[in-house]
Amino acid sequence: MSKNRFLWVQAWWALLVGTIFWTVLVTPGESALAHGEDIPELSPSHSIPSSPPNLSSPESARRQAACWALTVPYGAAKMVYAIGGGIVGGVAWAVTGGNMEVAKSIWIPSMTGDYIIQPQHLTGERRLHFVGVASEGPPS
Repeated sequence: MSKNRFLWVQAWWALLVGTIFWTVLVTPGESALAHGEDIPELSPSHSIPSSPPNLSSPESARRQAACWALTVPYGAAKMVYAIGGGIVGGVAWAVTGGNMEVAKSIWIPSMTGDYIIQPQHLTGERRLHFVGVASEGPPS
């Protein structure tokens, strides 16, 4: 019985280390790539503001600290949701005989969305998406 418990402890430890690794290394790079469509492109008619916002103001510092403090529990919950969606999607794929549409209908909402809280979320400039949205439709 103790060998079985040892294997469970090892499995949970591996899951924890993998989750931390994924959070630290993959999520920051994914954030910019996953939301690339949200970044407006500058056209010649749009000018760059002459003075950037004051990033060292006390209000900005408080907002950044709030983002960090809120991202820790939110990010943990989002990671659990995404990992659970990955597992459930994999089981759904296997049960349906390899039907990728069924698996993707679970994977896409659970694994996409926002993993970190940004100042724009706190000011209401952007919506926070815990559950991701599927693309517009299948490519033609």
